[in-house]
Amino acid sequence: MEDPAPETPPSLSYGQALADRRVFGLILGDLLATVGTGMLIVAMPVQTLAIHGRVAKPIAIGLVETAPYALAAVLALAIGVGRLRILPRTVLIADSVSRSVVLGVLGLLAVTHRLSLVVLIIGLLLGSVFRIAGSSSRRLLATAIAGDRGRYAVNGLLGLNVTIALYILGPVIGGVIVAVTSPGVALFCDAAGALLLLAAVLATTRRAVVAEPRSRAGRESGLRILRRRPVAARLLVVEFFFNFFYMPVEIALPLLVRGRLHADASALGAMWGALGVGAFLGAALVDRLRRLPQRHLLIAIIGLWAACPIALALVTTLPAAMIVFALGGLVYAPFTPVAYSFLQSGLRDDEQQQVVTLWTTGSTVAAPLGLLVGGPLILFAGTSGGLVLSGVLTALLVPIAAYAVLRRREPAVVDPADHQVIRNREAGTPGRP
Repeated sequence: MEDPAPETPPSLSYGQALADRRVFGLILGDLLATVGTGMLIVAMPVQTLAIHGRVAKPIAIGLVETAPYALAAVLALAIGVGRLRILPRTVLIADSVSRSVVLGVLGLLAVTHRLSLVVLIIGLLLGSVFRIAGSSSRRLLATAIAGDRGRYAVNGLLGLNVTIALYILGPVIGGVIVAVTSPGVALFCDAAGALLLLAAVLATTRRAVVAEPRSRAGRESGLRILRRRPVAARLLVVEFFFNFFYMPVEIALPLLVRGRLHADASALGAMWGALGVGAFLGAALVDRLRRLPQRHLLIAIIGLWAACPIALALVTTLPAAMIVFALGGLVYAPFTPVAYSFLQSGLRDDEQQQVVTLWTTGSTVAAPLGLLVGGPLILFAGTSGGLVLSGVLTALLVPIAAYAVLRRREPAVVDPADHQVIRNREAGTPGRP
């Protein structure tokens, strides 16, 4: 797997990719569904506190926040590591249907005051079985529809959706809904978002667009593919730890605001707002970065983000901290679309689902694991020390990422099916990645 040769014509811009009605429809459905999910960031803790009963509040919130990932990780690993194959379109339809039904039932129970903590946890477990696999399936379907030239733009647009919907619109709308009505209404909204995504999938992907192996013998596991494509394996390690080393920042931030910055909860909200604004601008700028060498861009993003938590550890005023965090969001946002675009460009069509699902799983589980380790790390090193350590550990990923993406492909791992692609690239003509 190596950086693809320059394409003629170049990769599509956001506008050019969205000119395809199928791409536009799927991206819009993803945006609306993600707004609903963003509402639950605010609604679920409030709902949990209303029904936690004798369970300690922190434990109850932890159980509710973890429930959507448990069975979802099992299914995603069965696809990524094992040989289970479900068409991405089927996965996304199943995810949309299960989420709409289960969240609708939970919303009904909540607004009628019949929802218990146990029922909420079980509902989130069952309703989110396809959550992680569905996330990777959205990417697979959208990039397959857009084609090789539109892959980079689609990955950027999906990242822009997350920034706008999950971290800005969703929490704001969710907060208003919870304040004016109840958390149960937010559950209904998420269910409605899942139905809108279902409609978009049915309308834009009437036929399979992601290649399947020709035979059962061709159903390779993600791990076997990674052994054959060590660049993808090394990048998976970078992807996991880049997210893992970020999580201590989320633990240290409220302590920094209340400690050295001598500010209150509104200041913490302003800090996250600054990150959101920076991330929005960064996700929007992905479109302008498509002509840059993707290998070097990926390395630069890691190095620049590493400086952010270190700078946060040094600032002494709230405005300075907000500027640093906004710049951090600006740098951090392009990482995922750039990384996925680079990954997908080096995989055959029938390798996409296993590896992309494995990547999505690794990126997703890195967050709770990072939070689990981040607490003791901040306790041991202190707020400033923990931030510096987060930055230093992230900086150590720079040489690993450079080794992963700049090293030439080893001849021993070249698949026979790739020989024509490599000959095409050497001749300067496009080939199937």
